[in-house]
Amino acid sequence: MRGGLSDDILFFDILARCRSLTEAARELGVSVSAVSKRLTQIETRLGVPLIQRTTRRLILTPEGRRYAAGAAVIAAQLEELEDSISEQHDELRGRVHLRSTIGLGRTHIAALVAEFVAKHPRIHIDLELSAMPLNIAATGFDIDIHVGALHDSRLTATRLCRNRRVVCAAPDYIQRHGLPTSLADLERHNCIVLKENDSDYSLWRFAPDGKEAAVRVAGNLVSNDGDVITRWCLEGRGLIMRSLWHVGPLLRDGALINVLADIPTPDADISAVYAASPALPRRTRAVIDYLKQGLQARIPNSC
Repeated sequence: MRGGLSDDILFFDILARCRSLTEAARELGVSVSAVSKRLTQIETRLGVPLIQRTTRRLILTPEGRRYAAGAAVIAAQLEELEDSISEQHDELRGRVHLRSTIGLGRTHIAALVAEFVAKHPRIHIDLELSAMPLNIAATGFDIDIHVGALHDSRLTATRLCRNRRVVCAAPDYIQRHGLPTSLADLERHNCIVLKENDSDYSLWRFAPDGKEAAVRVAGNLVSNDGDVITRWCLEGRGLIMRSLWHVGPLLRDGALINVLADIPTPDADISAVYAASPALPRRTRAVIDYLKQGLQARIPNSC
C-alpha cells in the first residue's frame, strides 16, 4: 500500500470519511493491518498523530481534521481532472457510494442501480440499505436517497420524485369497522404503526387547510418494517400510513383503499442528498439523473 505523497493524501481522504479501520479496509480492498500500518507511516512522516483509534470508531485529532480538510480539496480536484479527461471520450468510470432506506432501496433503487451499471460498466456502485438516519457529511457516502423533509442546510439535494404519505385500509377492514371521515375518527380505529428511527412514530401528520397537524394514533400492531405493516393492512388488521411509492400499485388494483383522501398530507418527496461541493463528479451527477428519470417512470402517480 505504500505510495507517494499524493497516494497518502488520497488514502487519508478515504480513511477520514470512514467510521472504523474495518470500514476503511473494506473500502480500500486491503486488510485492517495494512490500513493501520499506512496510517502510522503517514503520522511518523508528519510527526503528529492524526487519528485516535478506538475499538468502535476513528476520531480525528485537530491536526487530523486539518489534514483531512486539505486532502478532501485535493481529492476533489483530482476527481474533477479525471472527469474532464474521461468526458472527452464520453466515458464514465469510478466508484459511487450510494445509500437508501431499505424498502425504497429493495423496491426501486437496486433495480435502477443495476441498470445504470449495465450501461456504464466502468462504474462501480456500492449500495447500502439501512433504516438508520445518516449524516452524510460525516461519512464516505456520495449520495443518500432520502424520503421526507430535509433539515440540514449544509447539504445539497436534488428532488428525484414527488411523494406523499396516505392512510390506507383493506376493503374487508372498512366493511367491518366503517370508513373514517375525519381525523378525530382515527381514535376509534386500530392504527398499525411503523416504528422509524427514534422519531415519535405514533404521530400521523396531515396538512388540512395548508397547516400541518399531528394526530396521535394507537393500535395493537407495531413494526419497524414497512412490508410487514403493509401485509397486516392487506389482511384487514387495521389502518396504515405509507408512502405512495410503496402502496400506489395496491391502491390502483383495489387491494387497499385510500381513506381520508380529502385531507392532504405533507410532502414526503424522494431526494438525492449529497455534501455541498464546488464540482460534483460527473459520475455522481449521472447516477442522480438516472435515478430521477427511473423513479419518475416507475412511480408515475407519485411524481
